[in-house]
Amino acid sequence: MAENTTAQRLGAEPSQAGVPADDSTEAHVKAPLPALVLGAIGVVYGDIGTSPLYALRESLSHASKAGELTQGAIIGATSLLIYALIFTVTAKYVLFLMRADNRGEGGILSLMALAQSALGRRAQIVFLLGVAGAALFSGDAIITPAISVLSAVEGLDLVTERFKDYVNVKEYVLPITIAILIALFWVQNHGTARVAAFFGPIMVIFFLVIGALGALHIPDAPQTLYAFNPLNGLRFLLTHGWLGFAVLGSVFLGVTGAEALYADMGHFGRLPIQAAWSFFVLPALLLNYLGQGALILSDPTTIDNPFFRLAPEWGLLPLALVILSTIATVIASQAVVTGAFSLVRQAIQLGLLPRLEITHTSAMQEGQIYIARVNRLLLVGVLILVVLFKSSSALASAYGIAVTGTMVTTTALAFVVVWKRWRWPLWAAVPFVSAFLVVDLAFLAANLMKVVDGGWVPLLLGACSMVVMWTWVRGTHLLAEKTHRDSIPICDLIAMLEKSKPTRVKGTAVFLTSDPNVAPAALMHNLKHNKVLHERVLVISVVTKDVPRVFKRFEIERLSDDFTRILLYYGFMESPRVPAALAQMRKAGLKYDIMTTSFFLGRRSIVESSGSEMPGWQDKLYIALTHQAANATDFFSIPSDRVVELGARVKI
Repeated sequence: MAENTTAQRLGAEPSQAGVPADDSTEAHVKAPLPALVLGAIGVVYGDIGTSPLYALRESLSHASKAGELTQGAIIGATSLLIYALIFTVTAKYVLFLMRADNRGEGGILSLMALAQSALGRRAQIVFLLGVAGAALFSGDAIITPAISVLSAVEGLDLVTERFKDYVNVKEYVLPITIAILIALFWVQNHGTARVAAFFGPIMVIFFLVIGALGALHIPDAPQTLYAFNPLNGLRFLLTHGWLGFAVLGSVFLGVTGAEALYADMGHFGRLPIQAAWSFFVLPALLLNYLGQGALILSDPTTIDNPFFRLAPEWGLLPLALVILSTIATVIASQAVVTGAFSLVRQAIQLGLLPRLEITHTSAMQEGQIYIARVNRLLLVGVLILVVLFKSSSALASAYGIAVTGTMVTTTALAFVVVWKRWRWPLWAAVPFVSAFLVVDLAFLAANLMKVVDGGWVPLLLGACSMVVMWTWVRGTHLLAEKTHRDSIPICDLIAMLEKSKPTRVKGTAVFLTSDPNVAPAALMHNLKHNKVLHERVLVISVVTKDVPRVFKRFEIERLSDDFTRILLYYGFMESPRVPAALAQMRKAGLKYDIMTTSFFLGRRSIVESSGSEMPGWQDKLYIALTHQAANATDFFSIPSDRVVELGARVKI
């Protein structure tokens, strides 16, 4: 009887077979510091590094259109850009948020999991903030490649002015941009490991070039250095009413890559990212913005594209800058695309999205992944935006809201961590976090002014993403409740089988289930239709923890002489591979032979029900999402020739 059996639990410790070698949170930071700094420059700073292509131009375009392109406006906008980099990027992300790591990992969903852990429960407000931030990131992932590549290719129009009598380059900007973007997404399935080796050196050259070009032009108007006085930025902001507010919305374009600092922390470690920013990237950006400001002060006609007009007119230098900038924007886009893959995998593991087929493009690095459906969606979205908006200036209006929204949710979640996990008193936590939140909300409010001009795009994309995640979470919860109500507790089934023994066959049967306390549906169908039971039965449940990686991989409990319950633990940054885990458990003493094992999987066909707790449209959406889900065989890396699928129709 199950009640009389002694429960035997085996847990693998970090030094045992239950944990692969790469599960250590320090596995990412074993490379030498210079190599990690170089990698961080290439991957982390692509987005924020290409912001000078359009940030100051868009900030001053408002003043130019209003006929107020004065020295005070130019210095004021430059000052706002400088202190956005210093306060938002350096103070908030580099010095503060990077200390709020989830076992070495960062990012909005990682921070959400950390906040939930700090509270000790799944708080609804924390969950909604995390989902909202992740949803808004989807807008950023689509807009970044479009605006970055467009802004770089638009430089061709400037450097080929001498040929305007022979060819109209403007006609080719859109086709060239589309061709580059299609090529970018086309190669994603080959992985980025080889290409990434070139990212660092190229971005180092890019930052050196833009820093040198900026420094070269500062003597044109040395008064640009007054931008280091924050009062000049505040004075312009407070004395120009709506114009100052509009400029603030475009100033935010200068910090749009700040989330990457936090999200990519697990790949390189805190110190390399901080060192790369403080001693190399930030100085290069400051020099470039100061140089652009000096150029405009000395020649206001350069307002049309100050970044590319920094290049001297010697030979092919302007064209070389366009080519280098285009490569840099492709790198920036690549970082966002791979970030989107990583975020989607986290969302799948945390139960926010249906499981999708994930392809590992590197045998050495767990983070090198490719998700075909996400890649196609991103490509379609990016191409639609390019064709719809046609220029980087038009797209700039759509860019800020996605990033500011994500930053606001990140700061709000950070408050929970500071208060509950770091145990700061409220009188200290509130003013400290509020300082960052006030700035984030100011940026968000300034960007909301651009809703009509294109800001609706990220809001629409974010809303759609939230609806999808909300529908999946709600539908899965309702389905789990229904399944639990209609199921038999596993211990009761074992007791019943002791009294009424079915025909036994040799070998091992593995049944995967989401609820380890009830008899799996596939097991019940096998007994009902085949009327047999294997001599050894393993009931396995895969559990995703609120940490990036786990140290304790499995837990084994003997329910009877022939029934064993296994809990497999994975972090939200890991891909569950059931056969690999079984091989590790075999080393820990579990009797298991893959050649005599069959995996029984239940394939549920979800149909609508008139008594559903969800509205009809949500039922249809949930059913559509289940059709997009990858089958368990592929998702859990189970050998297809060892799988038996048993189907059932379930009403939601």
